[in-house]
Amino acid sequence: MKLKVEKRKHSLQWFLTTLQTTFVYLCGMNNNDIFKKLRVALQLRDDQIVEILELVDFRISKAELGAFFRNSDHPNYKECGDQILRNFLNGLVLFLRGTKEKPKVPGEVLLQLSKELKPIAEKKPIAPKTNSAPKKVYSKKPTPVVSKVAYKNGKKKND
Repeated sequence: MKLKVEKRKHSLQWFLTTLQTTFVYLCGMNNNDIFKKLRVALQLRDDQIVEILELVDFRISKAELGAFFRNSDHPNYKECGDQILRNFLNGLVLFLRGTKEKPKVPGEVLLQLSKELKPIAEKKPIAPKTNSAPKKVYSKKPTPVVSKVAYKNGKKKND
């Protein structure tokens, strides 16, 4: 009986992965699109993505990341390989769940990320201008601070 259940479980898992691969293929999504969507959904900055990839000992620069997120028509566009996306997903699991020794709650990690973003995104509302404040009155011609200086350079003027 257990053998049949395991076969069904594996066949169901195979079916789901095949269905997912087919869906991605039919929708025309590539690794770059998946990477972009994950970045937007999780509100990750480039430096955070670099940190996530370093969790799985995969080093990449911000410039290389920028090439993945560019438009496909751009001359510096770079195709995101399976290895990079796989390492990012593995690093994301470690980032959100933690390790066996130091487990984390994914919801708390995401809340902490959103709190870090709020000070950057929040701007003070601009108060509407009111005419109730008195305007400063400036004189047309300011009074001189220094009086006129008479220079004596040896030349005589004809008065």
